[in-house]
Amino acid sequence: MNPPAPAQSSFTPVKNERLFLLALAGIQFTHILDFMIMMPLGPQLIRVLHLSTQEFGLLLSSYTFTAAASGLLAATYVDRFDRRKLMLTLYVLFMLATLSCGLAPNYAALLVARALAGAFGGIMSGMTQTMVADVVPFERRGQAMGTIMAAFSLSTVAGVPLGLFLAEHIPALGWRAPFFFIVVLCAMFLFIAYRLLPPLTAHLEREREGNVFQQIYAVAKNPEHLKAYLFVSLLMMTGFTVIPYIALYYTANVGMTESFITVIYLVGGAATFFTSRLIGRMADRHGKLRTFHWVAAAAFVPLLVTTHLVPVPWWVVLTNSTVFFILVPGRVVPGMAMVTAVAAPQVRGTFMSLGSSVQMLSSGLASLVAGLIISRNALGQVEHYNIVGYIAVVCGIASLWVASHLRVAPASAPPQR
Repeated sequence: MNPPAPAQSSFTPVKNERLFLLALAGIQFTHILDFMIMMPLGPQLIRVLHLSTQEFGLLLSSYTFTAAASGLLAATYVDRFDRRKLMLTLYVLFMLATLSCGLAPNYAALLVARALAGAFGGIMSGMTQTMVADVVPFERRGQAMGTIMAAFSLSTVAGVPLGLFLAEHIPALGWRAPFFFIVVLCAMFLFIAYRLLPPLTAHLEREREGNVFQQIYAVAKNPEHLKAYLFVSLLMMTGFTVIPYIALYYTANVGMTESFITVIYLVGGAATFFTSRLIGRMADRHGKLRTFHWVAAAAFVPLLVTTHLVPVPWWVVLTNSTVFFILVPGRVVPGMAMVTAVAAPQVRGTFMSLGSSVQMLSSGLASLVAGLIISRNALGQVEHYNIVGYIAVVCGIASLWVASHLRVAPASAPPQR
C-alpha cells in the first residue's frame, strides 16, 4: 500500500507567507540554539563536571536518540491534528525541558533533562519542515528553507556567543546560564508563534486507508521514502561526526582560547546568515540537485582541514571555520528542499516525522561514533580526529550519489495568494 505520488500543487494559502516563515524560524532558532549550545560548552562542562570525551558524547547523543524515538512516536499522530496546535503544545514542553537542563544538579540529571529536550525538540524540527512544505510551493521552497536555515545562522551569530558570554561572566550560574537564556527566548517566541501561525488542517480532510500502523508502515516501506531517509542519514553523518568536537579540538590541539570559540561562532554565524538564503535562491534558480552537488562537494575541503589542523595563526583558524559554517550546514538547504518534495501531502507529516527520527538518530550515532574514535592523551590533546574527518568525507561522497537518485516530483503552479 504505497502512498500516491506527490501532488505538488496542493498548498494551504496563508495571508502573509513571510510572517509565517519568520514565526517558524523563531521556533527553529531556539530549538537549534538549545542543541548547539552544548557543543561550545563542551570544554567547560568537561572541566566542571569532570567528564570524559565519551561521557560528553553521550550527553550530546542522549538529545538526538530521544529525538529519534519521539519522532517515531509522533508518526502515529502528527497527521491527525491541526499542525498549529501541535507545534505550540510541543514548544511549551520543550521550554520546560530546557528549564530542567539549567536546574540540573549533576551530570545524571543533566543527561535526563537533555533527553527530554530532545524528545520534544526533535518532533518540532520535522513539524517545521512539514509546515513549510504545506504552505510553500516547490518552486520557492529552496528560498523558504534558506529562511528557516537562517535560524541556524542567527543562533550561531547571536545566540551561541551570547550564551557563552553569560556562562563566562555569571559565575553564580556558569554553564547553566545559557539554558535560562534559551527559556526566556522561548517564552518570547511562543507568544509570537501563537499570534502568527495559522491553523493548518487541510491534511485532516483527506481520506486514509487502514489503521495508523498500516499507514506508517506504508510510508516507511515506500522505496522512494527509503532513499530519502538514507540521504538524510548521510547528510547528518557527514556533519555531526565532526561538528560536536570542534571546540574541544580547537582548544586542546590548535591552542585557541575558549573566548576565541565565541568569535568563531560569531563570525561563522554572521556569514551563514546571508549565505543560507543565497544558497536557497541558487537552489530555486539552478536546481536543487545541482546546487546540492556544488555545495556538498566544496564542503569536503573545510571538513578535512578542520580535522587535521595543527597550531596555526588565529586568522587561519577563523577563515577555515567560517568556510566550514557556510558550506557544511549550507548543504542542508537544497538537500532538505528535495526531501520535502518526495512524499504526498496527505502523508507528509508522517514522512517528515520519520525523517526527523532518522535525522536525529543519525546525528546521535555520528557524535557517539566519533566520541568512541577520538581520545585524549596525557597532555589533554585530542587524538584520531583525522579519522573522523575521513569518515565524514566518505559519508558525504555517498550522499552525492544518493541525491542523484531521489525522486522529486515536478511542481505545478501554486494557487495565487
